[in-house]
Amino acid sequence: MKVRGSVRPPGDKSISHRALMLAALAGGGGRGRTSELEGLLTGADVKSTARVLRQLGADISSIRDAKVVVHASRISHPASRLHCGNSGTTARLMLGILAGQKFAATLTGDASLRRRPMRRVTEPLRAMGAEIAERHGDSLPLTIRGGRLHGLTYTTPVASAQIKSALLLAGLTGGVAVTIREPYRSRDHTERLLAHLGLGIHERAGAIVYEPPPPAEARSVVPAFQLTVPGDASSAAFLVGAAALAQGGELVIENVGVNPTRTGFLVVLARMGARVERVNLRDAGGEPVADLVARPGALRGTEVGAAEVPTLVDEVPILAVLASRAEGETVFREVGELRVKESNRLELIAANLRALGVEAEARGNDLHVCGTTRPPRGRVDTARDHRLAMAFAVLGTVPGADVRLSERASVAISYPRFFTDLRAIRETGKGKREA
Repeated sequence: MKVRGSVRPPGDKSISHRALMLAALAGGGGRGRTSELEGLLTGADVKSTARVLRQLGADISSIRDAKVVVHASRISHPASRLHCGNSGTTARLMLGILAGQKFAATLTGDASLRRRPMRRVTEPLRAMGAEIAERHGDSLPLTIRGGRLHGLTYTTPVASAQIKSALLLAGLTGGVAVTIREPYRSRDHTERLLAHLGLGIHERAGAIVYEPPPPAEARSVVPAFQLTVPGDASSAAFLVGAAALAQGGELVIENVGVNPTRTGFLVVLARMGARVERVNLRDAGGEPVADLVARPGALRGTEVGAAEVPTLVDEVPILAVLASRAEGETVFREVGELRVKESNRLELIAANLRALGVEAEARGNDLHVCGTTRPPRGRVDTARDHRLAMAFAVLGTVPGADVRLSERASVAISYPRFFTDLRAIRETGKGKREA
């Protein structure tokens, strides 16, 4: 297989969630309460955020690739449960927003989301003064009653952008100061967007600090804004992976967000021997953006350290797949967080690689993968996890492969047109694009 042409990944999922939420909180400024967002991800998770915000009073136009218009309104008591679908980002960040509201609301989700841990967010929100009632232990559904909050200084037990963002949003909606320290730096889209909007966010002695206006002034107001969302780095990673495994050619991946808290996978790929160049560097809404030029390369094993994991946690599935085609062994250290994603990704990555004839094993919180030149053949259980489906689909592009996915529909969560794009960038050995 060869690759050629150019492709543009969908809008960044993390930024899309946050942009919608802050637009729904807009309380004034030169453009009133109306914000305009372009390039939003149209996947199911972002639609879950839009649905929940509509239940809380925001007027949001249809989520599509073109412009989305958000008319903010005062957040109000919902008439029914807030259903977050499969989106952990929706659930955890909305808990932060609701912590500053003077009413009760119940959040729930699908079966997968109801199994994911929430106490990592609810415990610090309780420490700020929110009342949260659990029904089934550390999971949804949860009922939160916000109101008068007090400031918080908190060190997160793990590097998590969702914990950090939930607490910053609670500080924003509750009008209180928040100071957050992390063991390692997690993705910083919330901080960048708050800074872009001129809100009280800064870094002090290695901590992220949000400070509301002085008591004599009105509570911090989010201005209405216009934003173009860059392409999702995590989605781009699968296209980069396909190019790295190709037998020749060159692929241009356009308009990719290259925030350094999201591009650890590019650093690791460079160590492995992949050839990826960043060109046309620019800024969009406080986020660095570039086009990526990816070419095939002979891959070799490496070790991914614990400090790197927060910058590439969503890319471990595709990196593990690439490691299965690299010379030698690759070790991912301290990736236990993968056990509580949309699936138990840690165990499933290892099990699915073994099902395809690859030597792979989860040892404690580490993942070990040994490369092979044998064509991967067998059935993959995606557990309806979009990143597993896409990663193993990429592995299925190597010569002689026969990779059968248990399902494909899950890719709609983050990259609805993934399989169309994957087909479009491929060529047969005769130099013709595959149909």
